[in-house]
Amino acid sequence: MAQGLSLLFILDPLGELKAYKDSSVAMMREAARRGHDVWACLQPALRWRDGRVTATAHRLELGADDHDWYRVVETGSHELSSFDAVLMRKDPPFDSEYLYSTHLLEAAERGGARVFNAARALRDHNEKLAITEFAQFAVPTLVAREPEALRAFQAEFGDVILKPLDGMGGAGIFRVRTGDPNLNVILETITQLGTRTVMAQRYIPEIRDGDKRVLLIGGRPVPHALARIPQPGESRGNLAAGGTGRAQPLSESDLRIAAALGPVLAARGLLLVGLDVIGSHLTEINVTSPTCFVEITQQTGFDVAAMFVDALEQAVAR
Repeated sequence: MAQGLSLLFILDPLGELKAYKDSSVAMMREAARRGHDVWACLQPALRWRDGRVTATAHRLELGADDHDWYRVVETGSHELSSFDAVLMRKDPPFDSEYLYSTHLLEAAERGGARVFNAARALRDHNEKLAITEFAQFAVPTLVAREPEALRAFQAEFGDVILKPLDGMGGAGIFRVRTGDPNLNVILETITQLGTRTVMAQRYIPEIRDGDKRVLLIGGRPVPHALARIPQPGESRGNLAAGGTGRAQPLSESDLRIAAALGPVLAARGLLLVGLDVIGSHLTEINVTSPTCFVEITQQTGFDVAAMFVDALEQAVAR
């Protein structure tokens, strides 16, 4: 086991994290348990000057109490290359500020920083569009912004899902079926009158059994997925949309998808990936801040955070 690593987590405000279920908190607690120094900073703290990327960061002492789970014990400005690893765990949306942060993180990498997930890989893998590289696992899909093209796709398949390319947690997703009198206004709204590109996918009835989150760590799958079961009458399984999480062993199709994508994505610097799978179909490839560590661990006993920190230690040692 690597000893005494210094780890910087780039996060949302600490006071907004729900420690009882947050995957970043689980990572930090496991790292601290192993004797690593855990630091945290906010995305706006990143800055570049004269070839150096620095941030004002806080060294944390981690506790088990979910209501009072951290204490700041030291604060200072540090060059990102002074840490053994920098973990980008800021939640979406992947807006212009997130994009700029990936450029700053890539500059830090040029200065010697080890960033996970790698800055370029974050930038290159839009969580919706990334499935286009692996179309053999996807349902019929259209990426377009012309309402006419989207209307024709809906007419072809009858029951479709429309979603923005920069959303998270199920926000902004519409299900449209044949005869829906709101089709035109939905298309106008989601495309912002044809000025915003969106994704349309044939509806997958297996969503009733859950939208599965399959985690890849260092290219290898966690042996259990978290199936997020929609509420009655709801077509979204996202936990943020009220879905219920149920851990279950990976299916044969889950394993096939993981085996095909895991080595490819890991080779690009993606240490942690969250695949979304409905039935046997890949729907998203999440790379920004994949979650579900705590739910899987609590329900199965498999320590996802330990597997992640193992992989992080191995990556830093290479």
